[in-house]
Amino acid sequence: MVKCRFVSCLIICIALFVSGCSAGSPNPDSKTLTLWYWNRSLDDNLIKAVEKEFPGIRIQAQKIGGDFKSKLKTTLAAGKGGPDIVAFNDWVAELFTSSDRFYDLYELGAKEIEKDYLDWKWQLGVTPEGKMIAMPIDTGPTALFYRADLFEQAGLPSDPEEVHRQLATWEDYLNAGIKLNEAFGGKVKLTDNITNVYNQVNSQSGHIYFSKDGSFIGEDTSSSMKTAWNTAVKASHMELLANAGSFSSEWNAAMNNGRIASFVGAVWAKEILMDAAPDTAGKWRVTRAPGGDGNNGGSFLAIMKTSRYPEESFEVMKWLLNPENQAKSYETINLFPSASGALESPAMLRKDPFFGNQPTGEIFTASARHVKSAYFGGKFANLNGIAGRQLQSVALEGKDPDTAWEDAIKRIKRELLR
Repeated sequence: MVKCRFVSCLIICIALFVSGCSAGSPNPDSKTLTLWYWNRSLDDNLIKAVEKEFPGIRIQAQKIGGDFKSKLKTTLAAGKGGPDIVAFNDWVAELFTSSDRFYDLYELGAKEIEKDYLDWKWQLGVTPEGKMIAMPIDTGPTALFYRADLFEQAGLPSDPEEVHRQLATWEDYLNAGIKLNEAFGGKVKLTDNITNVYNQVNSQSGHIYFSKDGSFIGEDTSSSMKTAWNTAVKASHMELLANAGSFSSEWNAAMNNGRIASFVGAVWAKEILMDAAPDTAGKWRVTRAPGGDGNNGGSFLAIMKTSRYPEESFEVMKWLLNPENQAKSYETINLFPSASGALESPAMLRKDPFFGNQPTGEIFTASARHVKSAYFGGKFANLNGIAGRQLQSVALEGKDPDTAWEDAIKRIKRELLR
């Protein structure tokens, strides 16, 4: 009898042990996908929900710190390793020369969902040869951020619609800066710095430095580069700039103490401004930017050719970036959507107390829908840095702008030969 009880207990224990192991062990048939991204480039809660949405998938999400782009390029150079799914920032065009290292998403079914996304943003992930290597996550539509109280004190319009009507062009906008100078004795400047003016004018163009065949077009006097250069130099010579580097400690202080009345910036600058200038809450507004709508920033997802599971990776990407989930990401971490349907979310009508209860999402949505398609080229960042440094020498050191332009073009040509 004792022996029977012992055997029965032993059988029960073995059964419980086996059952416990089975419950806690991963499904041997599951497929593990690795993901590289950086903080706030994707919604962490959505990433965690992938395994619930796809029971046969395990997701290993690695939040990469430091210089993300360098780590990715080092991995590409090594020719092995890397994740299944990887995030790109707005430097996606720099990876077009390595397009053979990524799956063509068109071959995995991307054509079927292309219509769901903003065309200009979608096209940024497509190489000149027509291969789609990157799927859009978010966007960075731009607008004019301005202090309504300072505009009003200077005799300028303060209502967003009226500001947009009266300051529709960069010339109108710069002329408004003269009124600000006169009203405040030069103590309040129209905007932040020369390179930001240059960059924002460029962001409104479809052709900046390169044509799609890779030819440098910036030297042409009618190019966007030259137009942006002239506008930025004019703003400096009119003494409308605070010469505070974007998002620097000096910039933060100038925004908080009212030394800067406005700036053109991307939607993600909202959070930076709120953190930088808490004492100005309720005084800011946004409206469509002078000169037209532009974009600054926004990320992508791609699938590396080393992935064993490209079809599964694509299905996960499609789900993470569908309109419904993009609307959620906007509400949770302020990722501004690239999917057209997400722009119709009620969250876009949410009032922002910092901006005088203005529903700023309406402004950025209108901007996002009207950005021009653009081609940046693989050396955009290098060329932009050269132009920016020469412009700073004009604004901060008094360098002759014609000499600075000639020096910029010479250095750009040397860079293009490398």
